[in-house]
Amino acid sequence: MSRESTVARGRAAERLVAAWYEARGAQVLRMNYAVRGGEIDLIVRHDGCVAFVEVKMRADADFGRPAEAVTPAKRRRVCRAALKYAQVEGLLDECLRFDVAEVCASRVNVYVNAFDYEE
Repeated sequence: MSRESTVARGRAAERLVAAWYEARGAQVLRMNYAVRGGEIDLIVRHDGCVAFVEVKMRADADFGRPAEAVTPAKRRRVCRAALKYAQVEGLLDECLRFDVAEVCASRVNVYVNAFDYEE
């Protein structure tokens, strides 16, 4: 599969997850936020918190659940980007959390508060 089609599928999964949050009353603040050293797929305001969401997708579960692919290194990169976003947007005093959303065969499963901030 080409990199281009993989990126397109990833963007489609991110849109699907954004719609999942919006259907539950969330406000999408940003998609694909990137800074030096990290990136965040989706940032939403949901249930009184700003959630930094890592989206993982698989065509099927043959190679494990998509959420299992969020490694410690990936969590640290998401945390670095989240800290920068919170600083720039003045959100350090707000409730912040890290969610992981997995998309498998067009089904969305979200792990709310999936991990804590890591340096």
